[in-house]
Amino acid sequence: MASVHESLYFNPMMTNGVVHANVFGIKDWVTPYKIAVLVLLNEMGRTGEGAVSLMERRRLNQLLLPLLQGPDITLSKLYKLIEDSCPQLANSVQIRIKLMAEGELKDMEQFFDDLTDSFSGTEPEVHKTSVVGLFLRHMILAYSKLSFSQVFKLYTALQQYFQSGEKKAGDAEMEPAAREDGERNMEKEELDVSVREEEVSCSGPLSQKQAEFFLSQQASLLKNDETKALTPASLQKELNNLLKFNPDFAEAHYLSYLNNLRVQDVFSSTHSLLHYFDRLILTGAESKSNGEEGYGRSLRYAALNLAALHCRFGHYQQAELALQEAIRIAQESNDHVCLQHCLSWLYVLGQKRSDSYVLLEHSVKKAVHFGLPYLASLGIQSLVQQRAFAGKTANKLMDALKDSDLLHWKHSLSELIDISIAQKTAIWRLYGRSTMALQQAQMLLSMNSLESVNSGVQQNNTESFAVALCHLAELHAEQGCFAAASEVLKHLKERFPPNSQHAQLWMLCDQKIQFDRAMNDGKFHLADSLVTGITALNSIEGVYRKAVVLQAQNQMSEAHKLLQKLLSYCEKLKNTEMVIRHWRCPRSTGCSTWPLRPCSTWLSLRD
Repeated sequence: MASVHESLYFNPMMTNGVVHANVFGIKDWVTPYKIAVLVLLNEMGRTGEGAVSLMERRRLNQLLLPLLQGPDITLSKLYKLIEDSCPQLANSVQIRIKLMAEGELKDMEQFFDDLTDSFSGTEPEVHKTSVVGLFLRHMILAYSKLSFSQVFKLYTALQQYFQSGEKKAGDAEMEPAAREDGERNMEKEELDVSVREEEVSCSGPLSQKQAEFFLSQQASLLKNDETKALTPASLQKELNNLLKFNPDFAEAHYLSYLNNLRVQDVFSSTHSLLHYFDRLILTGAESKSNGEEGYGRSLRYAALNLAALHCRFGHYQQAELALQEAIRIAQESNDHVCLQHCLSWLYVLGQKRSDSYVLLEHSVKKAVHFGLPYLASLGIQSLVQQRAFAGKTANKLMDALKDSDLLHWKHSLSELIDISIAQKTAIWRLYGRSTMALQQAQMLLSMNSLESVNSGVQQNNTESFAVALCHLAELHAEQGCFAAASEVLKHLKERFPPNSQHAQLWMLCDQKIQFDRAMNDGKFHLADSLVTGITALNSIEGVYRKAVVLQAQNQMSEAHKLLQKLLSYCEKLKNTEMVIRHWRCPRSTGCSTWPLRPCSTWLSLRD
């Protein structure tokens, strides 16, 4: 993913093999991959309009931006991308690079001298201020700053880059013949060696633009479609490589924090979060623009993020301490926006208290007053969720959600639109309106993202979509369509792999459907074995399901004790749904099962 050789020995920021602390002090440097891209641009300029069709030129133009901004790739992969867009041009680029790599150093010198001709004339091929023009000027400037020894090492790296690409292409051509001759084992060993060599050769540093593009792309994918992002191990490897050459790159530490959250690594995520704010303060990114205010701002938001992190992992005492620190610093700086965020987190930490709705109402009013539509909408939806569990009528809840929808569409809050629809699905199921719940779930699943997401992502694989699909599976299971429910769960498992952060939603859904089916079939021992998995994912649901199994097995006293404990606990939380379930349990021993209202898959709002 990174540049094609271990050390940028021709990088002007390197002296005696040691990279300076600020490797991004220079905007760009020349690498063999970028020389290949320059050859592509030069060939596109030399090729007449009639030689390349309009569709091919359009595909090439769409390919250019990721090639210019993205990380370095192998030569064989570059050939493949160009060939998919324009086979004729791919052949010309391959021949041109081969002549340069197998020729002499003066051929590369002449190539860079000819690049300046692109800007000459009354109608130049490339405008200086265009994206391609800026890239050409950066490369010409970076090449002109190289010493003779650095130019020679660059040419040597170009030859190695070409030979590596040719070797991989040769291996790919030999593979079918090797299989025909029965030499699969030997071919596999050769292929494994080439892959390892490629991994070693692509471990150098990125330029500033490449690093920024990579970080923004991966952060966007982690938010909208985690399955298309790099795996946690691969992403962490690339981030470590990036931080090896620039330890003060704050944004890389923050992406490392998000990546560690995916695997629930509390130690590494805390470590990366603290490093992010340390680097943010030390590099002066905030203080340069805001003076001393920027320094204080970093501190209070560092404490606020630390509180959110502890809350996510269930460390509520540490979260309260960090939140108190954020509130103290924000009050000293008179930062109302930060205080409003702190107020929202105070509700999250204290939502088990009976008077937490007062704090939430105050939070919504303040968010509207300070013009914070995102926080205001989250507060309204949290309030609706709380009132739903408290047994309020559905029409009042839908009116409140209608007001939040106005904020969403007014400010184009795509993520909150999805959450609102998923919230409506859960409410309709909670009140027994399966048809309306099905309609809302289908509406969400048929929507495309309003945000412009990279890599062709049209529909976000966020928590809202996972919740809607879980509702669909449970709705089909309630109607006895277990085969259809199984198909929905299969799609959920493909869309949200077990190691993704929202996988526990379908895991709980799958366990509950299996439990209901086992109870309906009278397989109480099988249902009892599923209670452990349900309890691990949702303790309240697990206790209730255990009581159901005990009642079915005629162990009434044990079931009654569990239900009484659950009832007293849910009354404190004002959880009306569980209270209703308790009173729906039959008091006679004549029937072994009863119509169960499955636990509504409540929407967990973003922390």
